[in-house]
Amino acid sequence: MTSGPRSDPSDPVPSVGGRGDVAYRRPPAPLRIGRLAVDLPVVLAPMAGVTNRAFRRLCRGYGAGLYVSEMVTARALVERNERTLEMVRFDPDERPRSVQLYGVDPAVMAEAVRILVDGCGVEHVDLNVGCPAPKVTRKGGGAALAVRRVLLGDIVAASVRAAGDVPFTVKMRTGVDDRHPTYLEAGRVAEDAGAAAVALHARSAEQLYSGAADWTAIARLKEAVRTIPVLGNGDILEGADAVRMIAETGCDGVVVGRGCLGRPWLFRDLADALSGRPVAAPPPLGEVVAVLRRHADLLVDTFGPARGVLHVRKHAGWYLAGYPVGGAVRKELNAVSSLAGLDTVLDRLDPGLTLQPGAERVVRGHTNGPRPVAVPDGWYDRIDDPTPPGRDAELALSGG
Repeated sequence: MTSGPRSDPSDPVPSVGGRGDVAYRRPPAPLRIGRLAVDLPVVLAPMAGVTNRAFRRLCRGYGAGLYVSEMVTARALVERNERTLEMVRFDPDERPRSVQLYGVDPAVMAEAVRILVDGCGVEHVDLNVGCPAPKVTRKGGGAALAVRRVLLGDIVAASVRAAGDVPFTVKMRTGVDDRHPTYLEAGRVAEDAGAAAVALHARSAEQLYSGAADWTAIARLKEAVRTIPVLGNGDILEGADAVRMIAETGCDGVVVGRGCLGRPWLFRDLADALSGRPVAAPPPLGEVVAVLRRHADLLVDTFGPARGVLHVRKHAGWYLAGYPVGGAVRKELNAVSSLAGLDTVLDRLDPGLTLQPGAERVVRGHTNGPRPVAVPDGWYDRIDDPTPPGRDAELALSGG
């Protein structure tokens, strides 16, 4: 197939799904997080290796929302790690600028927040209290941090003071596992310490990405946290899911992760669904390829030809999920080494192919779990200990 003229990274986002434009029309009620008023109550979840500057730019073209960067490690930022500094660069027109931080020490977190706010013009900072990765939890970070309620409160309070009038929020999971739920108390701790909002991925760390998200936990958190917005995360795969989550849980907005992988137009669908407009049918393959090619241009523009094409390989599989292109095509795309090679494969595809029935709900990205969670020895016996874990609990690099 011919996918048309190759786009310049500054070109408008291609239309998708049969509409002649992707103009966004404001829904009735914006999401208010501290001083921020976000027109659409939708947040892009930070995802390692995904929510970089290129992907955020692509998604922003489909509607308003809060588009959060990949997770950045506080200590790496304070120590001016080169890769981390690259991750907190933004497009000149990117507003609001949003970063998620990982950290376990109040003083280091506060310094990292100051760098983001004063040096990078960041307008929203989020704390990761949900990462389930063993290298994180076994040191007391991520989802394990919520067990240590006093330390968590100290981290949030120090970060809020450092942020000034920039809103600081907390994203968490329901707990370490079913025996150690943490989200209700962690939500109240964050609220009392000055957080501007809390977000809940309605799975435990043990679940990882398996099973269904427990939306009833989002409703319980909304009942427990009364003065700040509560955002729900988990299983938002179509526009109607956001409408249903808000109706069923009373949450103030939704956080979208895996549902937008290979489908950045999901943000347009969410805007339409939340505003009561018809949601477009899944796009034919020709339109999907045009967006993939646009994404490839942005990745190469951001990371250079070599690194950019490595990123493209991962995304190509997500874009084509559910379209009957065959295993040989997928294998070829996983080996491309240049944009020209990408074009060679894409130009052979049938632009009229449509998404297979039911594939709208195919989950892209992580599907692993459940898996037991490792935490430091004696961790559950020290819930009121304010002492930060050792320096080795703070990862040297960012991105998860």
